[in-house]
Amino acid sequence: MVVRVERTLAKLSVIAVCLLGLWAVLPATSSAQQAPCAASARACLDLSANQAWLMDGGAVTYGPVPVTHGRPGWETPPGTFEVTFKDADFWSTDFDAPMPYSVFFNGGIAFHEGSLNVLSHGCVHLSQDAAMTFFDYLQPGDVVQVVP
Repeated sequence: MVVRVERTLAKLSVIAVCLLGLWAVLPATSSAQQAPCAASARACLDLSANQAWLMDGGAVTYGPVPVTHGRPGWETPPGTFEVTFKDADFWSTDFDAPMPYSVFFNGGIAFHEGSLNVLSHGCVHLSQDAAMTFFDYLQPGDVVQVVP
């Protein structure tokens, strides 16, 4: 009989396996995708993969989550930026539209709740749950890295 128990101990995920009465403790392997951003990034956006992550010291804390971003002519630019401000109830006067849970990081470009089926005018659309998580986690001054 084989018994498998998976636990996280002091941030190290391990698997304990019992085979014929002998226990072995092995490191758990993770199939989670690594974010393609620098360790300094608190938020990572991969434009080509249409995915975003939240990070702490290079370790993924949340994600990947699906995103949509800028349509042709309104592309979301790659680069490294800082969160400038947040507004849970932002209203875009440019586009006469709500932008719930906005986290601005490059002028008028923000992570916010939006359609995952429609490309934006440069912002990063997230599901409601993801937008709320990004809003709660990110603070002004946090680094956002956008990779092509």
